[in-house]
Amino acid sequence: MKSLTILGSTGSIGVNTLDIVSSHPDRFQVKALTAGYNLDLLLTQITACRPDLVAVVSPDDAAQLRLMVGANGPEILSGVEGLIACATYAGTDMVVSAIVGAAGLVPTMAAIEAGKDIALANKEVLVTAGKLVMQAVDRKKVRLFPVDSEHSAIFQSLEGHRKQDVKRLILTASGGPFLDRDPASLKHVTLADALNHPQWSMGRKISIDSATMMNKGLEVIEARWLFDLPAELIAVHIHPQSVVHSMVEYVDGSVMAQLGIPDMKAPIAYALSYPERLPLDLPPLNLCQMSALTFTAPDHNLFPCLSLAYQALNAGESFPAVLNAANEIAVGAFLAKQISFMSIVEIIQQTLDQHQTVQLNYINDVLHVDRWARNAAQDVLNQIRI
Repeated sequence: MKSLTILGSTGSIGVNTLDIVSSHPDRFQVKALTAGYNLDLLLTQITACRPDLVAVVSPDDAAQLRLMVGANGPEILSGVEGLIACATYAGTDMVVSAIVGAAGLVPTMAAIEAGKDIALANKEVLVTAGKLVMQAVDRKKVRLFPVDSEHSAIFQSLEGHRKQDVKRLILTASGGPFLDRDPASLKHVTLADALNHPQWSMGRKISIDSATMMNKGLEVIEARWLFDLPAELIAVHIHPQSVVHSMVEYVDGSVMAQLGIPDMKAPIAYALSYPERLPLDLPPLNLCQMSALTFTAPDHNLFPCLSLAYQALNAGESFPAVLNAANEIAVGAFLAKQISFMSIVEIIQQTLDQHQTVQLNYINDVLHVDRWARNAAQDVLNQIRI
């Protein structure tokens, strides 16, 4: 039986992971959970899973949760220290890293240093500190399994093939809610418009990233580190049907692809059970009922955030961390209705323009750059706020 820590248990990935665990009680047990502010859902999860250890963001919430669970509940911690304690808990074999944003970096790195295998759903871990994270994975001889559907698809399409035979990776993207829009029309986009994803049910931040296609840009950077290939060998194709989750093209012209319905349970389950596949109660993919599977090149005028991500990746070192931090500030402001949709890319671009390369030798270097970028992005935000 495999024991798990779930970082971000009340988010969509965490909820789906716990659904899989509940369907396979003979395969998995949950030893530790961390969550943000959804204490009611977390209490339900604690009651169902009976973990040994739980962490939340604030000491006040930790105190409230202790009252909610009673004297026989698990140990409840808070803050970064609580996250690290859960991530490094001795009773855990694998850590599911599903905290949204750069906040997942420190506990995920701590888990790697503690010798835990990682099921990685937090792309920002590799975006901000890819070189350091993969060096630690190699040094500690742990396995890192991708949970993003695109990276899981590439991982599966690489199985049984030689790396030196790979010509390029092809990440697919749905195109989000604005695929067929004229770029000029995006100045009138509302928050409800941007959150209305046509295929996937995701959290608010990731939904906005999909609308700008920054989500795909971050995935390009993540793929560079997961699969050790340069930016020029990582392409993006728009695929609105979200059936082909990504592809690998080989030097002989063969293309290997992984197909499935748009549901995150499949890649989560594969990361948890690798190299086995778990039976899942999901609808089958019926290709005969589909009229077409289409692919087009992305329009960088419509999705300038994708270009910014490639630029940051090519600039290297600290630029991807700056890109990610500025994006988090900008998306947060848009979700709070402080800026327009078009201002997201403006904030990111201006923050990148101000940055000078910093060598990232330690995680503290990454955290320093992250703080600088958030302050710089906030300054830009204050100048353009609605």
